[in-house]
Amino acid sequence: MPDSTVTRRRLPGGRPFHLLLGSLAVSSCGDWLYNVALLAFVYERTGSATWVALTTAARVLPIVVFGPLGGVLADRHDRRRLIIASDLARAALMVALAGVAAGGLPVILAPLLAAAATLAGAVQPPSVAASTPRLVAGPELQRANAARAAIGQAAIVAGPALGALLLAVSSPPVAILANALTFLASAAAVAAIPAGPAFLPAQRDAAAGAPGLLTELRAGADALRGAPSAMRVVAADVVCSAVYGLLTVTLVLVSRDVGAGAGGYGVLLGAFGIGGLAGAAVAARFDGAEHWRRTLAVALVLVALPVAGLGVVDALWMAIALGIVAGAGGVVAEVLSETALPRMLDDAVLARAYGLVLPASLGGIVAGSLVAGPLVALLGLTAALAAAGLAVLAVGALLLRRPLPVATPAPGVVPAPSV
Repeated sequence: MPDSTVTRRRLPGGRPFHLLLGSLAVSSCGDWLYNVALLAFVYERTGSATWVALTTAARVLPIVVFGPLGGVLADRHDRRRLIIASDLARAALMVALAGVAAGGLPVILAPLLAAAATLAGAVQPPSVAASTPRLVAGPELQRANAARAAIGQAAIVAGPALGALLLAVSSPPVAILANALTFLASAAAVAAIPAGPAFLPAQRDAAAGAPGLLTELRAGADALRGAPSAMRVVAADVVCSAVYGLLTVTLVLVSRDVGAGAGGYGVLLGAFGIGGLAGAAVAARFDGAEHWRRTLAVALVLVALPVAGLGVVDALWMAIALGIVAGAGGVVAEVLSETALPRMLDDAVLARAYGLVLPASLGGIVAGSLVAGPLVALLGLTAALAAAGLAVLAVGALLLRRPLPVATPAPGVVPAPSV
């Protein structure tokens, strides 16, 4: 029997999954790098915060609106080819965007190209999510999802830093072209994975014909409704996302109150990213489904109490510490949600279900950010953050009042390759 300590120290899965992780790491880092350059370019050209907000919305809304379509495509076509095509399309769009920035073309093209790049990437998250349980053995699935979450958190920390560094020594077009190179590197990594059943959608009855789009989406929604335990874990993740959205607004006020000024905002957001890395490491260690309910309860407490505490701290180091703890709790909830779906849903509808879950999570961030201003205006900062913390505890109590039974593995799952 292999030593469990050694097993936990190595990456889960084999070379195909490691290449998929490498693809995800480089493209995620490039996305955050280019976001800094894109917003810097738009503000430089317009001097308008409204244009910056419009560009940010253009980057986010396509995945919220069209994310379900990406899930449908990932359940219809070879996911390896979809990821490669998505990366190549986004690389081309980045080249076009760099041309807009360098050539003095109308600035309206910037949010339009950013939206097109997000739309082209809509197939990537459900394709990766549905391929992961095919590439990784069941006992390692939670560790695999923790590794994916860690990459996302590391990109949030490293990407903007690299973007700022590139802007310091070059210009927005150069930084945007660097993102194009990351997509090409991502496509190359996925192309190096041998084609095979790990990326193929589940077989369908050819005589029945291809169902319509609404029928496909309904099948994903029905699968989620038929797995109430998975729905409860996903709901917890959405709640944590809403809290994060609220904090993207209120941390500006927290930074001011602890005497850190505008510069402290970035530090506090970075603290959440660092906490997310720690949370991913913790989630990778507690990978038994029998621990999910207790682990999720602890995670929600780790989100709720620090968020409430941010309203009363008076020192930057205290706010940073609370941000790290809350970031860790939020990512643990995310990892459990990512792991619950493949363990509780039929493989044939997994990508479609994920195509609904991801927009819901991102929609939670948007909703939290929109609620933050009115909530602070109504209650004040301290009471607003306390109310957010209490809301997390209340929702958690409702979601976890019963055990989280885990269904047997879904039929039709392709065994993970041994390479």
